[in-house]
Amino acid sequence: MKDPKPSLLPLFPAAGAAATVTTAATVTSSSVPQWLCNPSFTGDLSLINDAVSSLPHSLNVVEVDENEEEEKEAKQQEKNHHSYELLEEEEEEQEENFDGEKYDERKKNKKKSDRKNKKRKISKEIGDSKTKSIHAKDYYFDSHPDPDNLAYGSLYRMDVPRYKLYNPEKLSGFIYQGLYHWTQRVSTFDKDADIDALDAKLKSAGRYWSPNNAALEHHNNIKRFRRFAPKSYLHFVPADFIPLSDIPSSAQLGDESSISNNSVIEESWEDEVLRKTREFNKLTREHPHDEKAWLAFAEFQDKVASMQRQKGVRLQTLEKKISILEKATELNPDNEQLLLCLMKAYQKRDNTDVLIGRWENVLLQHSGSYMLWREFLQVVQGEFSRFKVSDMRKIYAHAIQALSATYRKQFRQIHQTSKPADSAMVYLELGLVEIFLSLCRFEWQTGHQELATALFQAEIEFSLFFPSLLLNEHSKQRLFKHFWDSDGARVGEEGALGWCMWLEKEEENRQRAMKEESLDKNDEGGWTGWSEPLSKCKETSTNLENVSHNDVTDEEFNAEIENENIEREDDTKALLKQLGIDVDAGTSGEVKDTLTWARWSEEESSRDSDQWMPVRAKSGAVTSIHGTTNEEVDEQFMREIVYEDVCEYLFSLSSAEARLSLVSQFIDFYGGKISSWVCTNSSSWTEKILSLEGLPDCIWQNMRRLHDDFIKSQSKPGEFSLEFLLDSARGIPQRTEMMKFIRNAALLCLTAFPRNRILEEAALLAEELFVTKMNSSSCSGAPCQALAKRLLKCDRQDLLLCGIYARREAVYGNMDHARRVFDMALLSLAGLPLDLQSNSPLLYLWYVEAELGNNHGCNLDSSSRAMHILSCLGSGVTYSPFKCYPSSLQLLRARQGFKEKINTLRSKWMRGFVDDQSVALVCSAALFEELAGGWAAGIEIIHHVFTMVLPERRSQNHHLEYLFNYYIKMLQRHHEQFTLSKAWESVTHGLQIYPSSSELFNALVEISCLYTTPNKLRWMFDDYCHKKPSVIVWLFALLFEMSRSGSLHRIHGLFERALANDKLHNSVLLWRLYVAYEINIVRNPSAARRIFFRAIHACPWSKKLWLDGFLKLNSTLTAKELSDLQEVMREKELNLKTDIYEILLQDEFVS
Repeated sequence: MKDPKPSLLPLFPAAGAAATVTTAATVTSSSVPQWLCNPSFTGDLSLINDAVSSLPHSLNVVEVDENEEEEKEAKQQEKNHHSYELLEEEEEEQEENFDGEKYDERKKNKKKSDRKNKKRKISKEIGDSKTKSIHAKDYYFDSHPDPDNLAYGSLYRMDVPRYKLYNPEKLSGFIYQGLYHWTQRVSTFDKDADIDALDAKLKSAGRYWSPNNAALEHHNNIKRFRRFAPKSYLHFVPADFIPLSDIPSSAQLGDESSISNNSVIEESWEDEVLRKTREFNKLTREHPHDEKAWLAFAEFQDKVASMQRQKGVRLQTLEKKISILEKATELNPDNEQLLLCLMKAYQKRDNTDVLIGRWENVLLQHSGSYMLWREFLQVVQGEFSRFKVSDMRKIYAHAIQALSATYRKQFRQIHQTSKPADSAMVYLELGLVEIFLSLCRFEWQTGHQELATALFQAEIEFSLFFPSLLLNEHSKQRLFKHFWDSDGARVGEEGALGWCMWLEKEEENRQRAMKEESLDKNDEGGWTGWSEPLSKCKETSTNLENVSHNDVTDEEFNAEIENENIEREDDTKALLKQLGIDVDAGTSGEVKDTLTWARWSEEESSRDSDQWMPVRAKSGAVTSIHGTTNEEVDEQFMREIVYEDVCEYLFSLSSAEARLSLVSQFIDFYGGKISSWVCTNSSSWTEKILSLEGLPDCIWQNMRRLHDDFIKSQSKPGEFSLEFLLDSARGIPQRTEMMKFIRNAALLCLTAFPRNRILEEAALLAEELFVTKMNSSSCSGAPCQALAKRLLKCDRQDLLLCGIYARREAVYGNMDHARRVFDMALLSLAGLPLDLQSNSPLLYLWYVEAELGNNHGCNLDSSSRAMHILSCLGSGVTYSPFKCYPSSLQLLRARQGFKEKINTLRSKWMRGFVDDQSVALVCSAALFEELAGGWAAGIEIIHHVFTMVLPERRSQNHHLEYLFNYYIKMLQRHHEQFTLSKAWESVTHGLQIYPSSSELFNALVEISCLYTTPNKLRWMFDDYCHKKPSVIVWLFALLFEMSRSGSLHRIHGLFERALANDKLHNSVLLWRLYVAYEINIVRNPSAARRIFFRAIHACPWSKKLWLDGFLKLNSTLTAKELSDLQEVMREKELNLKTDIYEILLQDEFVS
């Protein structure tokens, strides 16, 4: 027999050793092995010896006789019926000394003897701990980390602590700590022996990481044991920190739960539910009008329901939540947030009919609430069984009319009291604009593009270009009907003047015609006779005589028309039968080839792309902007939009904010490039992103750049391509006509908003795209040069227009010409009014950015020019063209001037008045410090400025969001000069304020790819997807995984989690991406089929989504299924512009 192996931890003896703890500790302290290099193991062990010796006798390991041990165990089992039953094993100490016995037999016997010794120790340990336990059924999980994990880096199978029953009321903290560490050291034996040594119950339950104990941790009655810092440390705060309120910590729950000075026992889940319920009840009784208290109480019920496994219990919790919210709305009937929360709770319980009935009752009482109308429209629009385009139009008409009536009522009250319009009026008008934009998106996505365009034209004419006459709403609409039914050009069309100017010209023409008529009558010399009146009398008498025959004539005429229609229908059927098409054969016999349906969907998409402009009726024939023949009158008659189609959705706007919002969103709707005009936290941005069917250019460019960087960094490029994300229906012809349409509309709107740089830039950019598509040959200057010069001739004092035009010249490489334009504008500042001189920071900043953008490589000339321009702005001297690099004195004056100007902004920014000019000044100061003193000084300027604004104001101001994006770009330019924590903290802090910003997520991915691991970025995406979900977050998370050829399970999980979210379930873009991913990447048509049917059920209004099924799933779906899909599209009243028979006739003609 060999000596037993020593323990891995020499502080305690091995399991089979006979030496005591004191002896082992003394030996260990005298001679420390060389491999044990941890200083904690080489310290003075006399303290440990004293601590161990001071423990109760029951904690010491004492070898007892085997028979005495069994007797004690039997007595203990009789006293404690709940104690563990030890495994009965026969002692196998048979000494069989056969000749030829091998080494394996001796080793086996040795293991058995060691097993018995371990069994004695464990049984002793369990028995002693049970004798001290009063509450035997109370389990406590110690969440304090295992100290040995620091040494091994993970759970070590030879040294895993076992958790015992103990009585916390009779154990002090020191005794418990000694028992905890002693249990760790004793349980250092192999896994199999450990299992054999345990009793039956512990063996079946397993250790604390087993599934059984993991399930136990979720039990409602489980109590958790945690350790906290002493109270003296909790009350310590820095000297420069003043708390606003004293929040009681969890360590102050009460003396009855305290074990020691630095540890407490927290309540179980059921105790927490009872405690919080009592607190919420008390809070809502004392503060019945506190909206946050009621919402927190309702949200807590969701948390309670998530912990329940039974469906019935969850339904009971939902009923409790509904009763809470009903009480809250009863006490606060005008609170919109409480009403929305209540209706969402009803949606989880009631069926569709009951839910819509409840919504109607709520809207009758709160008809002027934009938030309630918006939520109701989303609920009804997403119900597949009830969805119809005509029904949705009625609801939109009711919403717009109700909100408009509420606004007119409030406006009359303010006008009578002569009070200025408050922010609530502006908010109501902006909400009205949002509802109107939702209607236009709805019409566009259902295939009624002509109606969507006509709605925009009618509302812009009605709100921006109305005549200056004192008319009520009804008279105003009657006058507008005269304009709409005329041949006058509307917004976006060539020669459009606006409703007011058209009316003035019409009145001038009428006056001129009356004068000419009166002159003609004077030339005739009086009345020439009774011939004309006599003829009229004869006609009148003839009509009176034939009144009795009118009914008979009408009936004969109608009969002739019906017979003619029947004959035409018979001729059509005969022609189709000659071509081999049997109309009466039924749906199943119409089309038998799925490729025919694919060609039909392509033709339908092509017509949607081309036919977006309403046609006009002229001279009894219908013509469009492209020109058509009389043979197409029947088809284009459906594209004509009459006054009755738009009159129910017209409303007046009085505030400049609402009018500019309408025009800006109109330009953005048709794909025009427009500068930042709204914060990404605003409701308009959220609605736009949720309603996307394809990626807009602003998001697409960021994703395209990231994807290209991923491809370059990979040694082996993957199969993923972003091309399927593009909206293939938006081709060059559509973009060309749309850019012309946007240019005309923006130029006309400039008459209502003179010198508006957003509209001027949109017009020039649209002109660039239009000219570039029409004429692909390269030109010497910017494509918008002619339009810019024409506008500058009309208004030579428009300095911002000069700056915009100079920037476009710099983009196209004409830097010399851009400098001449910038210099001309800055030199003319001195002779302009003060209100125009206030725009100078924008001009200076644009000039500097153009110079730095032209700084290719180490071009010192551009940097010197930039410093000269910034020095002129900072010092306040009159601008002069560049000659040389500024002197040190000029730089010092400029630095001091920037500081003084920024200090003057403090009072304005603290009140919330932030504009483009002040933001441009801050950016110029930061850029000056970056070029003169380094990137740290420039960043410090922006940090200082952000302290002037309250955090809640930062989250809703698009100027401050632009400034933060500018700050992040400055960090990205110098990412090699600072640590990861600086950039990472800045980006994550920005995402806390702007969680839907595509610019910040783009920066997050770029920085993480340089400094962090992919798993950390995945963790960040998961965190934002859980806390602040948005379409932007999921898009960048999916881009990251697909570009890196990530796991299919991970990508599937991202899609499913996104579409399971209540806010994102109706996102057409995510559904289209999911279907395209399954078809193009995974190549799983059956999965794509299932996803497609889920998609059309969630978003029945999206015509593009329906057509994706015809185009991408024609190899999976049968012809009968495709035919049924088209019938459902017709039932939902989606606008189908192509008949399947046209495709069949094309095939016949080709054959």
